[in-house]
Amino acid sequence: MQLGLNLGYQTPWSTPADHLALAQEADRLGYSSVWAAEAYGSDSPSILAWIAGQTERIDVGSAVMQIPARTPAATAMTAATIDAISGGRFRLGLGVSGPQVSEGWHGVRYAKPLARTREYIEIVRMALARETVRYEGSHYVLPLPDGPGKALKLSFRPPRPDIPIYLAAVGPKNLELAGELTDGWLAVFYDPSMGSEYTVPLAKGRAKAGKDMTGFDIVPSVPVVIGDDPQMCGELVRWYAALYIGGMGSREKNFYNELATRMGYGEAAREVQDLYLSGRQRDAAAAVPFEFIDRTSLLGPVDRIASRMREFAASGVTTLAVALFTGDAESGQETLRSVAEAHKLSGTGD
Repeated sequence: MQLGLNLGYQTPWSTPADHLALAQEADRLGYSSVWAAEAYGSDSPSILAWIAGQTERIDVGSAVMQIPARTPAATAMTAATIDAISGGRFRLGLGVSGPQVSEGWHGVRYAKPLARTREYIEIVRMALARETVRYEGSHYVLPLPDGPGKALKLSFRPPRPDIPIYLAAVGPKNLELAGELTDGWLAVFYDPSMGSEYTVPLAKGRAKAGKDMTGFDIVPSVPVVIGDDPQMCGELVRWYAALYIGGMGSREKNFYNELATRMGYGEAAREVQDLYLSGRQRDAAAAVPFEFIDRTSLLGPVDRIASRMREFAASGVTTLAVALFTGDAESGQETLRSVAEAHKLSGTGD
């Protein structure tokens, strides 16, 4: 199991310089990858291109580039460009986002996300392989049949025609799609005790493509807080968990709330959502069970985190992407060093 770093988004409390400092420290420590996210603020490819030009060995990955935000061809162009900038170190993580962002921010209907994702990935792969892109699907038709459009191919040769593609997935059908079409899965709120519930649909998808799980990269983003008391460490993760379970979506459609329910926290998930959507965010955070936070995070002293790393590795995780809950870049760098120490202690490295 390798280590990764998930930088998340730019926030009012972080700057691009902070994220660069963390990425450079992760590079120095031997982390395999650094990932950046996007929602409706900072975009991921800009920060990744900037980091790629100022690091040496670490892979840079999007977690994610949003499917409704770009055409498949634009995504292929960006992926090929960052792969060239980085000397072949880019990993393309994709995700459909959710109905509120897709329709409210990008103006793209959310209907039939699985079918749309399939077509999107197929076109991206064609473009990256420098094939002449002709495609007739339900969601994408290239070139358009009733105009002057011409079938084109990528006009430069990137370092690799097979840039690794990852899919952010939550539900079983999406996991199966990730296994069938991509090289890795980007997970959130990953509970290692449920490993088989994740790997079964992934393996089913791999079998559809005539493959097994060999080489498939399972990459959960896992909050980490170092400290003596796991319970106190977990307090720093409460707001994040409440935002996703309670507020990242509508009452009718919130994938993270549904995930918490499948994990056995249905009653708590409903309470968190009710409180969050009624404007009581502090109460919503307090209502997130510590057990849920602990099962999906790395909390406590280094030896406890090392023990938990063994659980993640045993469940099938191949890249553990830590998300830092620290106040500044300096404390974040110290956490990265502690995580690297725990990783060595765990004996789960290559």
